[in-house]
Amino acid sequence: MERYGAVSSQTAIEMAEGVKKIASTDIGIAVTGIAGPDGGTDEKPVGLIYIALAHNSGTETRELRLTGNRIRIRNMTSLNAFDMIRKYVMKMKG
Repeated sequence: MERYGAVSSQTAIEMAEGVKKIASTDIGIAVTGIAGPDGGTDEKPVGLIYIALAHNSGTETRELRLTGNRIRIRNMTSLNAFDMIRKYVMKMKG
C-alpha cells in the first residue's frame, strides 16, 4: 500500500488474497476505490474502482471508471463485484 497507494490494483490483489488466506476459503474478493464526492485527484479521480477476485487458479482484477454520486458508485461497484463472483462460479460449473 505504501508503494501504490490505497486505491490500486496491487492493493486490491493483496487484500483479496489476504481474505482468501485468512478465511481459508476458495475465493476472496476485495474492493478499493474513490466513491466521492471528495478525495479524487487528476491521477485517481472519483469513480476509480479496483476489484480483485482471488481463487485457486490465480487472481483476477477489474478496473472501473464509474460516474454518478457516491451511492450510485458504491452500488455499481457492488454489482460488479458480485458479477465477478458469478462469472467465476459459472466457469467452474463448466
